[in-house]
Amino acid sequence: MMTITFAVLLAAFVLRLSDLPRAAMACLFLSFIMVVGIFLWEIYSPDYGFRMPWLQVDLRHAPTAGRT
Repeated sequence: MMTITFAVLLAAFVLRLSDLPRAAMACLFLSFIMVVGIFLWEIYSPDYGFRMPWLQVDLRHAPTAGRT
């Protein structure tokens, strides 16, 4: 999937050099949408998702005053 994203970015670069700025911007927008989709898929996928302990929130009981 990342290969396709890089190909779209390369197409945007080539289109910009070819003086086709609207098509280049469309490719940039498409690549941005693809990157966001890949990121969300990797984060929320139960099989391939990243484990990020700094994003997990657990409720823990705080010690009360006077108790150690």
